[in-house]
Amino acid sequence: MTTLIRPALVIFAALTLVCGIVYPLAVTGIGKAAFPAQVAGSLVTAGGNVVGSRLIGQPFAAPGHFWGRPSATAPMPYNGAGSGGSNQGPLNPALADAVKSRIEALRAADPGNTAPVPVDLVTASASGLDPDISLAAAQYQVARVARARGIDAARVRELVERHAERPLFGFLGEPRVNVLALNMALDTL
Repeated sequence: MTTLIRPALVIFAALTLVCGIVYPLAVTGIGKAAFPAQVAGSLVTAGGNVVGSRLIGQPFAAPGHFWGRPSATAPMPYNGAGSGGSNQGPLNPALADAVKSRIEALRAADPGNTAPVPVDLVTASASGLDPDISLAAAQYQVARVARARGIDAARVRELVERHAERPLFGFLGEPRVNVLALNMALDTL
């Protein structure tokens, strides 16, 4: 019996050491050396203070800011500890009601805008924390933001284009805009 237990305990201890200590430390060390900003959370600073992360959406409610995707996190919106989607399917009446109320809120905030509302402005992402919006969603908001700030819409549109991230290799993904980066650039105008 001891001939079976002793080798099993030695293998258990060795695997615990390698998989539980050596490997995580090695991966963390390599990550910190090769990708220091990403390992630290891709934090964004302004004036020496952390104002957010490039990877986590934030609530922006002021008319002079671009608004991101709605958050599906609980118990409060944009809660990184509560990441997760709503799990509401397209036939769920609660989702239809939420989308309808979000469309009404967008129309009320910009009554002159008759363009179709981009879907990402009225539906949450799978994580509920998407930091980006589509280029169409940003362009949809240009007139409202420009009017609220009292600046020319062409200037705001140019800022959106400058902050647009194009698909990787020209075909992987969709054109998108990081809402935090765009709003920070907007605040410097």
